[in-house]
Amino acid sequence: MDRRQFFKNGLDKVKKAAMNAADVRAKSKAAHWIRPPFALDELDFLLTCARCDECIDACPHDVIFRLPISRGAEVAGTPALNLLNQGCHLCEDWPCVNVCETGALIFPVQPEFQEQKEQQEQQGQALVAPRISVAVIATDQCLPYLGPECGACKDSCPLDGALIFEGVRPAINSEVCVGCGLCREVCIANPKAIGISSLQK
Repeated sequence: MDRRQFFKNGLDKVKKAAMNAADVRAKSKAAHWIRPPFALDELDFLLTCARCDECIDACPHDVIFRLPISRGAEVAGTPALNLLNQGCHLCEDWPCVNVCETGALIFPVQPEFQEQKEQQEQQGQALVAPRISVAVIATDQCLPYLGPECGACKDSCPLDGALIFEGVRPAINSEVCVGCGLCREVCIANPKAIGISSLQK
């Protein structure tokens, strides 16, 4: 190996290590917020997002907001979902994704996804929602687990089989639930009995 190749290999290793470290750091910080549907992995998202507010303006339910500077300069102005206060409605036409010109929010390009998307569009069906966050019921706060009946969340879920009931007690089917947060939005317990957390946790 000549000297030039030796230094090139060394530089490539340093670049790769730096990118891996940046990726780990970005994912670690991302545990504190939830990105809009179809967002790229966190580091790619930060490198791609133009902070243009187009997705924020396109959201008909005002669920997307800008992360403040207090979260760090590298993420300031990037979009996140306010799922602790209101749910994502999983809009059929995904306006937040369709207005993103940089590709920070983008439908997957895998052929199987594109085929599924085309079939669903032809049949007039909504596109299958991506996983957004993790929803968990706190049984020590959920009213039906404590005695009184409730049912506030019963008709809130837009996905068949994601929120199931064992008698009057709600349970989340993690195989189906995408973490939209609509059940949390309507929960009447105080504090809310449905927790929402980032996929990065």
